[in-house]
Amino acid sequence: MASFAATELSRVFPSLLATPRNPRLVPSPLGRSPETLVSFSSSIRAAPAALELCARNGRAPVVAAGTKHLIGSLTKTEGLKFAVVVARFNEIITNLLLEGALETFQRYSVDDHDITVVKVPGSFEVPVVAQCLGKSGKFDAILCIGAVIRGDTSHYDAVANSAASGVLNAGLSSGVPCIFGVLTCDDMDQALNRAGGKSGNKGAEAALTAIEMASLFKHHLLK
Repeated sequence: MASFAATELSRVFPSLLATPRNPRLVPSPLGRSPETLVSFSSSIRAAPAALELCARNGRAPVVAAGTKHLIGSLTKTEGLKFAVVVARFNEIITNLLLEGALETFQRYSVDDHDITVVKVPGSFEVPVVAQCLGKSGKFDAILCIGAVIRGDTSHYDAVANSAASGVLNAGLSSGVPCIFGVLTCDDMDQALNRAGGKSGNKGAEAALTAIEMASLFKHHLLK
């Protein structure tokens, strides 16, 4: 099997295959005479263990040369514009989430004039407003904030699912990142823990995501 892999490597990567150095004998799993694994030069940028695994599996390694990696920045925030859509329902929670988001924007040097806050009745109404803001072309990312707390009926499931799928569809249809910052919790204590309590502030976390995605789109994907 190893010999087959070496043959395949020489066929697929003829310019990368070096003269074997220090061949190593490996016992055959079928009880036959030991087989030789070929040692390749460092021109193939793969770990020796990975090459050995490829040889054992009869596969040629994939060599990625010059791969470009794109990632949004949390420091290049100048000129980025954000909209924050906030549900008023469960306002004691959503106000804390909004506060965490605005503090994060300020900490990462987003200008106050580049942030627009829009308040809507509840989480169910968040996606349609987010979509409208995204299609306006005025914003680099839309942060969606709400809080859905489980009750005694199935209403919770309907609102939570609609909010999640709605925010996703708003981003897809507008082409602008729409960040899901809607809490879906079993009770008020759980929500408070995620709005600045022991589990952190999910509004702040969503703001970080909004900054990174806005930067990724503006500086890389839409250039």
